[in-house]
Amino acid sequence: MNIAESVKRFGLVQAFHYLDKDPEKNLPKLMEWVDKFSKKDVYPTQRRAIREVISDPNSNWCQLIHSLYTDIDDEVRKTLFENFVLNATLVGSQQIKASKEKYDCNVPWAILMDPTSACNLQCTGCWAAEYGNKLNMSIDTLNSIVEQAKELGIHMFLYSGGEPLVRKKDIIDLCSKHSDCVFTAFTNGTLIDEEFADDMLRVKNFVPAISVEGFEKDTDFRRGEGTFSKVVSAMDLLKRKKLPFGISCCYTSKNYEIIGSESYFDQMIQWGAKFCWFFTYMPVGKDAVPELMATAEQREYMYHQIRNFRKTKPLFTIDFWNDGEYINGCIAGGRNYLHINANGDIEPCAFIHYSDSNIHENSLLDALRSPLFMEYRKNQPFNGNHLRPCPLLDNPGRLTDMVENSDAHSTDLQSPENVRDLSDKCLNAAQNWAPVADELWSKNHSCIDCVKCDEKVI
Repeated sequence: MNIAESVKRFGLVQAFHYLDKDPEKNLPKLMEWVDKFSKKDVYPTQRRAIREVISDPNSNWCQLIHSLYTDIDDEVRKTLFENFVLNATLVGSQQIKASKEKYDCNVPWAILMDPTSACNLQCTGCWAAEYGNKLNMSIDTLNSIVEQAKELGIHMFLYSGGEPLVRKKDIIDLCSKHSDCVFTAFTNGTLIDEEFADDMLRVKNFVPAISVEGFEKDTDFRRGEGTFSKVVSAMDLLKRKKLPFGISCCYTSKNYEIIGSESYFDQMIQWGAKFCWFFTYMPVGKDAVPELMATAEQREYMYHQIRNFRKTKPLFTIDFWNDGEYINGCIAGGRNYLHINANGDIEPCAFIHYSDSNIHENSLLDALRSPLFMEYRKNQPFNGNHLRPCPLLDNPGRLTDMVENSDAHSTDLQSPENVRDLSDKCLNAAQNWAPVADELWSKNHSCIDCVKCDEKVI
């Protein structure tokens, strides 16, 4: 970090301490300072949106922000502010941008990695259930990934699996060693206990995203009888300890009405969640259940529900398919994130199980410059309509071309899946969603950006 960045960081830390004294009064002033310290091209839209919501003290967004002061441990909040806002976003994004220019490749904002394929549950439709306790990355490998990433400017790390908290001691050790980063995990929540919550309070930079598929009946249907009660107990524990957490929801053809209901949004807030990540079911792996894929009508329902509740509910939400318009399409392939599975295979996305690089043989930078990741860079965005962002689910043939052009291989060790067979499972969904997405897009955009140039298609 150079002198200018150090001064900038010091100023923002002091601004945060100023905010802590009286959040309601000082929050608007803090945004003025952020604008002064940040370059004009660093998240200008997001900063403008924040200024708009904090101008209304009665808004749901102001309620959410103020809840971070009433519901979250002071030291945890301070650490996450410094690591997320400063290291991962304001300072980190500038370093990531420089790395992209230097190496002429995608460099992600976040890395998703699987410490293990092991899991204590057997959830319906989960590909990780195929492997059992067979694949693990060593603590040295996980540490190396973080260190390589930080060299490129990356300070945001997520864990999946398997169940990542099977390795909770190693996860806490990494949080402690890399105290300047933010770590989170997609977890079933059943392994969160008093000791682990105390570890979270100690390191202050770990935030779980707990998988809940609705209420008790729907959660236990997919995750096993008794899971829901264990998860609720874990959330109660985190709330009592004043630790931040969020929820991860996979919506399917069976549970979409519940996941998108107002009663469920209210329940997540009552549990104490501060954010929710929404995913749609993808038919990946030999045990995939294509019937669980959401129909076009069901996906549109989620599109409207999530947007409507963003205006009224104090809960931060992201729908990783229907929110493509806010981030200009697909975020995978290292554009904003990538995935490293428990075998070390470096994949473009958690749902795209193809690779041409392995972390045991290649550096992180080598993988970002590999043929597969460069195919992503060359082809993104995959559609001018960013409500159709995915090369698998929304744009038939795009993933097939990239995998075949790069000679990438299936990373499924038990049942390698030909990319054409996988794409075929999504063909009907893509065709049915296209006219719905195009109509939604046309209502909110006067034109569609051409994928290959700056021309506008009216």
